Amino acid sequence: MLRSKFDTDRISVKIGLIFSGLGISPNVWTLLALIPAVFGFLSLYSGDILTALILFLISGFIDAVDGAVARVTGRVTAMGAFLDGVIDRYVEILIYLGLLFFILPMETEFYLPNAVWLALLIFGALMPTYIRAYADHRGVVTEPEDHKKMGGLLERAERLSILYIGMLFGCYDPNFLIYFIAILAILANVTALQRIWFVVNYGKRGHA
Repeated sequence: MLRSKFDTDRISVKIGLIFSGLGISPNVWTLLALIPAVFGFLSLYSGDILTALILFLISGFIDAVDGAVARVTGRVTAMGAFLDGVIDRYVEILIYLGLLFFILPMETEFYLPNAVWLALLIFGALMPTYIRAYADHRGVVTEPEDHKKMGGLLERAERLSILYIGMLFGCYDPNFLIYFIAILAILANVTALQRIWFVVNYGKRGHA
């Protein structure tokens, strides 16, 4: 996992305390994250990558707010976690679909057609979550601490952080965005393979 070990608890508490005063429930905050994401998609569709980047960053901040508010108000629930995960997937797919419309007119390609790189990124982004969920569904990996060990090179936060950097560079030259997408496509699929390897070896050790 590439995520740095920063102590974010203090920041999360401050965010939760500030936004909990608005009286908006955590689940509503979760749903609100979809609004800037939809407009971010529309911005990419129209070719405005800078506006899209700003809108998706706002969506990501709102996504952080919902969890922070839930924790400081003692309203952390399984349903809230479920809803948060579902909305996260919607937001991420909106980014990829928007990028598809953004890169299709581009003539420059990086070894493979641009759409192929993005398709590989989508596949690599969705598979790690599916592998974790299916390993739990089939009873291969059931303990929460073992799910955390599954990890991998890139999880959603790292993947989107790198993609946003790529979008920022893409404001200067769209070709840079293609390079970032290609790198992410490779690393995301490596992460999926790492999780498959973990689950297979976990079962072989007799845990399942």
